[in-house]
Amino acid sequence: MKTRRMTLCALFAALTAVCAQVVIPLGAVPVNLALLPLLLCAALLPVRYAVAAALVYIGMGAAGLPVFAGMAGGPGVLLGPTGGYLAGYVLCVWLAAWMIHRGVHRCLAMGAGTAACYGLGAAWMMLSADISLSQALLTGVAPFLPGDMLKILVATYLAKRLYIVVRT
Repeated sequence: MKTRRMTLCALFAALTAVCAQVVIPLGAVPVNLALLPLLLCAALLPVRYAVAAALVYIGMGAAGLPVFAGMAGGPGVLLGPTGGYLAGYVLCVWLAAWMIHRGVHRCLAMGAGTAACYGLGAAWMMLSADISLSQALLTGVAPFLPGDMLKILVATYLAKRLYIVVRT
């Protein structure tokens, strides 16, 4: 069972790297699909394995592999204006998985996790780009709300369908 969970963890990290390349440039923070597999991972894996998948993804990028949006990688990306959102992925996955495994509806848990990611990302953007909270929210949160709500709905649907297959 442990090998299966570790394999799923690696699979979700790889899937996140692939989905991050589906990019719509919208300014400082590009729209991509990386959040979708991470939310799905949170719903399907135990908390520690879900978090491990997010950490493996971040670790690959930190090591310089081009896994972040737009084939970017390296510590500079993590320290740049979008670095808070990347770190927020870990917080998002942890919170969503923790809530889901305590009986909170998947959709609500994923929404809470996404909100946590937004919070960390906007705070980091404010500090690293020296902008106001309203500017950070307008550039780093507002444009992403519709797409992320759709990702949450898709992840909720897929999790319900895949749970029996992936059950760990």
